[in-house]
Amino acid sequence: MVTQRGRFGFKLISAVSARGDLHFNVIDGAMGAEKFIDFLKKLRHDAECPIFVIADNARNHHSKKVRAFLETQQGQVMMAFLPPYSPALNPDEQVWNHAKADAGKRPIRSKNEMERVILAAMPSIKEKAELVKSFFRLPETRYAGG
Repeated sequence: MVTQRGRFGFKLISAVSARGDLHFNVIDGAMGAEKFIDFLKKLRHDAECPIFVIADNARNHHSKKVRAFLETQQGQVMMAFLPPYSPALNPDEQVWNHAKADAGKRPIRSKNEMERVILAAMPSIKEKAELVKSFFRLPETRYAGG
């Protein structure tokens, strides 16, 4: 599952797996197809096996560049898409719920404060494999849990 978020000009992309993995990257500048492809390449490399990505409907996920990249992967990187406007179906949304809950405890007045708080929350979530696995046991997300 892949999701990207941005506020105060701070952009982050993340992906979770039913095995309890969490991957994330800070994105400098605009999030385009090239950066999404780079993230997919990193996910594939880190997994050390073929990956199946279920993505939201961000425009860059559907781009010609992404489709061309997927065609070159010979089944090593495959993608499917969630229905439009269906964040409840995306287990990765729970990452953001936890990060926002942590951020909500602090006053955030700037991009730097937002970045610092979120970047502190993400490794904490990543270390909790059982928490990440639980994102796939919600009624709406069981379909993705294997």
